[in-house]
Amino acid sequence: MMLPITAYGHPTLRKKGSEIEKNNQELQQLISDMFETMYESHGVGLAAQQINKTLLLFVIDASPFAEEFPETKDFKKVFINAEIIRQEGKEWEFEEGCLSIPGINEFVNRKSIIYINYYDEDWVFHEEEKFEGILARIIQHEYDHTQGILFTDRIPAFKKVLIKRKLNDISSGKTKPAYKMIYPRKKVKK
Repeated sequence: MMLPITAYGHPTLRKKGSEIEKNNQELQQLISDMFETMYESHGVGLAAQQINKTLLLFVIDASPFAEEFPETKDFKKVFINAEIIRQEGKEWEFEEGCLSIPGINEFVNRKSIIYINYYDEDWVFHEEEKFEGILARIIQHEYDHTQGILFTDRIPAFKKVLIKRKLNDISSGKTKPAYKMIYPRKKVKK
């Protein structure tokens, strides 16, 4: 089932996710719905916060990058209760976008290598699994969502000033992407 995407400014995007219990009866359906939502919205990753859930959960299918980055071919993974243990290597700049922040892309610096602990959809534990390059970047972006961090938090202050109006348009519902979104509630004036 296609789920609405949580728009910039919604408080759920700023909440750190809670751990998921192994016996969660709704998890497999949620994962399936997240992949469907990601594909229908033309994304390569989706975190629970982006569908208005505060869980330590994200999904990735990096295969759209396969032509430029062959290591992404058939890279489809589920990350449950993930924790980045360490980051290393040279920082590199790459243009990022986000389904929760439609129409805005900015260059972000991130480390080139990460080590991460996580459970997959079969509850197999992966300890200090190493990812590099574009895969590390995509994982870092989605992991940030589970920590309440957006890619716009990682750009220079002057860039934030330049995109402030666009961000306000997204949070107020003036920006209408091709997919359904959940916008922040407007404050009622008394």
